[in-house]
Amino acid sequence: MNPAWLTITRGDAPLVVSLPHTGVDTAGLDHRVASDWVARCDADWWIDHLYGFARDLGATVIHTSISRTVIDVNRDPSGVSLYPGQTTTTLCPTETFEGIQLYKAGWGPDADEISARRETFFAPYHAALAGELSRLRARHGRVVLYDCHSIRSVLPRLFEGELPVFNLGTNDGQSCDPELQALVVGHLERSGQSWVANGRFKGGYITRQYGQPRDGVHALQMELACRGYMREPEGPSAPGNWPTAYDAEYAAPIQSQLKDILTAARNWAQA
Repeated sequence: MNPAWLTITRGDAPLVVSLPHTGVDTAGLDHRVASDWVARCDADWWIDHLYGFARDLGATVIHTSISRTVIDVNRDPSGVSLYPGQTTTTLCPTETFEGIQLYKAGWGPDADEISARRETFFAPYHAALAGELSRLRARHGRVVLYDCHSIRSVLPRLFEGELPVFNLGTNDGQSCDPELQALVVGHLERSGQSWVANGRFKGGYITRQYGQPRDGVHALQMELACRGYMREPEGPSAPGNWPTAYDAEYAAPIQSQLKDILTAARNWAQA
């Protein structure tokens, strides 16, 4: 049986949708973190709502309710940086994207606790990913893994300027067939929104680990700038301004574009 925090909705289409960062459950750490807001502010807010249509496409959806503050299932478990030389968060982060300390003094995790979190939360998520990819790969010639993310549009600590709305990552073309990348890029070009492929975000651990085109698994990461689907305030995040509420009407245009992208990826895998 899957743990209560891990939700797997199975479909039969050759499409797996991963939701690794929408969780806000801090797994009993509330007394150790600096504040409830700090522990949850870097969630990929409302991405599970935005991609709610995925099940209707026949996709398999894998979702953790555990906060990335507890453990980031999209980081290399060995601790190796995905972006050497650039500021990034770790497997069990101790500060937010904006450099705010996550824990009260002396309450951060030590090596033994990090190892325990890997076993408790990281391993089951990746076992689910690997299992569902294997199940669908046995039925189809190829499978698309689509990893869903979002981030504030302006984060000077992590990148310069304003992030494009669509940030497609394929590990510089290594995690999927060039034809699939070109297909998605075509949709981005027609979207009317700013976009980049393999810019600041090239794909995290999930994309790089499972994207094995020669084995029939083609992985894409889509990092959305939050302004594309929610009313994003200007300036630093604060309890009084972040996150803003989900507005389905405001999100509808980009949701329609995302549905077209996932539909095209599914159809490509089925062809």
